[in-house]
Amino acid sequence: MIQFLLNNELVSLDQINPNTTVLQYLRDMRSRTGTKEGCASGDCGACTVVTVELDTNAQLVYKNINACITFVSALDGKQLLSIEDIKPSQGLHCTQQAMVDNDGSQCGYCTPGFVMSLFALKKHQSEYDKHSVQQALGGNLCRCTGYRAINSAAEQALNTFEVDHFEPLADQTKADLAQLASHTNTQIIEQDKQRCHLPKDIDSLAQIYLENPDSTLLAGGTDLAIAVTQHHQQFSSLISLSNVNELKQVSIDDQYITIGAAVTLAQCQSLLAPYYDDFANLFDRFASLQVRHQATLAGNIANASPIGDTPPALIALGAKLTLRKGTQQRVVSVADFFIDYRKTVLQPSEFIEKIQIPIIEQPAPNKTNKSLHKTFHFKIYKVSKRLEDDISAICVGCFLQLDDQQQVTTIRLAYGGMAAIAKRATHTEQSLIGKTWNIENITDAMAQLRLDFQPMSDFRASNRYRLLCAENLLHKFYYESQGIHSNNDGSPSAESAINKSHLKTRISDYV
Repeated sequence: MIQFLLNNELVSLDQINPNTTVLQYLRDMRSRTGTKEGCASGDCGACTVVTVELDTNAQLVYKNINACITFVSALDGKQLLSIEDIKPSQGLHCTQQAMVDNDGSQCGYCTPGFVMSLFALKKHQSEYDKHSVQQALGGNLCRCTGYRAINSAAEQALNTFEVDHFEPLADQTKADLAQLASHTNTQIIEQDKQRCHLPKDIDSLAQIYLENPDSTLLAGGTDLAIAVTQHHQQFSSLISLSNVNELKQVSIDDQYITIGAAVTLAQCQSLLAPYYDDFANLFDRFASLQVRHQATLAGNIANASPIGDTPPALIALGAKLTLRKGTQQRVVSVADFFIDYRKTVLQPSEFIEKIQIPIIEQPAPNKTNKSLHKTFHFKIYKVSKRLEDDISAICVGCFLQLDDQQQVTTIRLAYGGMAAIAKRATHTEQSLIGKTWNIENITDAMAQLRLDFQPMSDFRASNRYRLLCAENLLHKFYYESQGIHSNNDGSPSAESAINKSHLKTRISDYV
């Protein structure tokens, strides 16, 4: 049985199909039809709802999520708020009123999702900030109103001082959520022949997985749920990781950033930002905030997609995975984790316990001076048809260390989208090791990429385009490692301008 708060109502569920999404639960079982279904894949945001949970300091955290790709098991121990809950007894919530005042709605289909995302943002932010609004609304699509009016509504709402009807109940909500979290037994929801286990600790998880080796592990479920909503599959046995406290732990020491397998992408982004800002910035392009609030780094790895965005970055950094089966643990590098298309080294009943990302150097106290003392170069490049929230045609992670003579001592070039798995360009790396880091050697190394990869053509990109991008991105990495971007007055430097012209000419041959 799972328990959660639907607004302020305690809900207990045991006899329910674990393949049921939160959207289906709200609309079909509770007649809360304000939450809409648009795409059923987590892209449009019409289904946005808000979950509330306690953080490590026992404070309430409000998260906007996609109800269409979230299974009901994810609600255990949380509070769920839909559009029907945020209107006070008199009048409108300030986020709703702002949409009315600024003509932020026309057909109205997407409006509940926008309001819920704004509501979650306002619970944590008391004044308007354009970047924060863009992040909060990046997963909400509007086809008729236009974002100028909606942005104006966001500005009004965030600059409006209002003690809403949730504030007087905050202490009671905290107490109720703490009470729900106090249950330590493994929970189960099931119906007919479908079942989902919700273990509360890692030992229980390991044992349940040993006893049910054919089960599917469920973390954020943002990819898994699409098999249900888009392909009409049904999972007969699920094991949810959402309540396993050990998998939610993070730690940072002098050597590693250690991330539990149930830590969300949103949490990972803030953890990585002081050390690898390029990695942190990748998450902005990876998916919307609604998805990042649910999806996990371990899930993106275990998915084993050749176009997954995080494996190239992790391989380039030399990250490692701790795997567990029963009471046994073993450590493998991310580079060695992938065997073939959608195949990994995971044995039956084995799962990812944590990810360890090496710390090359500690961040400087003054971030503006960080580049002056950097002992390495690390960049991530993603090429996709759409800038944000899109699947990669190619994604590249580049890591480089040089000695005092500007000779290459360490280089890892990891490519996604170029083969059946994300993997290193070993021929290209070997052609650069021990050599001076200059444009002549880079140009020679670019030719080695054709030995490392024979990419396929698909609707995202042709094989010729992928190879060209791979070469040009290595070229780009060289120039950016030299800090060649522009002159002091902001105009392109001569060498940079030549490089840009060179890239444009070469790409135009294949577009």
